[in-house]
Amino acid sequence: MTRTRVLGHSLVDRGIAALALTALSPAMLLIGAVVRATSRGPVFYTQIRVGQGGRPFRIYKFRTMVDGADRDSANVSPADDPRVTGVGRVLRASYLDELPQLVNIVKGDMSLVGPRPETPEYVALYDASERRVLEVRPGLVGASTLGFMDEAERLAAAPDPEAYYQDVLLHERVRLDLVHLEDRSLVGELRLLLRQASAILRRRHPDPVPQGANR
Repeated sequence: MTRTRVLGHSLVDRGIAALALTALSPAMLLIGAVVRATSRGPVFYTQIRVGQGGRPFRIYKFRTMVDGADRDSANVSPADDPRVTGVGRVLRASYLDELPQLVNIVKGDMSLVGPRPETPEYVALYDASERRVLEVRPGLVGASTLGFMDEAERLAAAPDPEAYYQDVLLHERVRLDLVHLEDRSLVGELRLLLRQASAILRRRHPDPVPQGANR
């Protein structure tokens, strides 16, 4: 695997993330106020994830579930998960719940682009080849983020969402991230960021159905 740092260079990532935090702080304050006003519990949700070199760190997100939801059920969330709040569904669909991870980037826990960090119990299921994703800093956006935007729907269609994630999706995500890491480049990472932004906008504003198409 290449060790070349592209957007994953710590100083570059931290600088961009700091600028983004400054620019987006009014929007983030508004999101936080809406989260607090519409459901009981803290504004932010934190969770231990595994970062570069297998080191644990605390990831930040806007809370999208009812308070204490992680104690009620498995650490996977199908599209029909009743624990997700109404505001939480909007934040998840637009990926706005991930904005607090800009703080993780400033702290050096994460990069702008890289494999999405997993929780310790799922990292424990990696085989030797899959653990290579831990050689680099995890990212806010990664190949698996773009490739599995339908993850919640796929989990909802599975008879046992947790088992399906552990046995299938977890390993498919890692393989996709590994493919990307084998051929990292500045152009490739910028393209991934743009494709992710475009995909999020298409989810919020789907293409109109052509005349004559099945509805």
